[in-house]
Amino acid sequence: MSRVFLLSPAHCGGQRAALVLNERAQFDLARRLRDSAGAALGEVFSFLSGLYFRGKLAYAQAFARPPSGMAGVYVITSTDGLELPDAAVRLDRLRRFAEVDIHARDERYRVPLVRHAQRLARSLGPGGEVVLLGSIATGKYILPLQEVLGPRLYFPSEFVGRSDMSRGSLLLHHARSQVELDYSRVPGAASVRGAKRATNPPFLPGCLDSRR
Repeated sequence: MSRVFLLSPAHCGGQRAALVLNERAQFDLARRLRDSAGAALGEVFSFLSGLYFRGKLAYAQAFARPPSGMAGVYVITSTDGLELPDAAVRLDRLRRFAEVDIHARDERYRVPLVRHAQRLARSLGPGGEVVLLGSIATGKYILPLQEVLGPRLYFPSEFVGRSDMSRGSLLLHHARSQVELDYSRVPGAASVRGAKRATNPPFLPGCLDSRR
């Protein structure tokens, strides 16, 4: 079974982002972001997010099983759809990421993401699976992705009820031990919309199609 991973992005408007966006910053990553070559997206988001994104990236790289000739790990961005973790990012592009809040109804975010997801689906073929390493508690990721991927979209079952830090630690542990997590099919859009009004996480074990 072919399997690729989609990683939710780091927040580009926080305190750590302010450090690298500072034109006078002199630490290595900030300087490289100002250079013409830029810095790798995965490295930048790992700096911005810390443990959570590092865990997602390490885990995805350990367990991706893409079809021949296709990448196995993609990063969701706020304006440019899906990108490879080693894609070059410069300061101007990072600023553009910071200007757009991720929301399923924002066309600046949704349109490129859907377009790239369609390409991904065609390349992956009908039998492949896509695992989202990110939150499914709101529709910001899964609504546009399910529009294209439907029942082929999964998430790690053990993400339920965990904080971002806990998820990052969990993913790093499994990447190092080479033990893959179990995955569950992402619940439908109606379930996610209802989650905004629910007091408990909207995950009913009987409604989840689990598989490794």
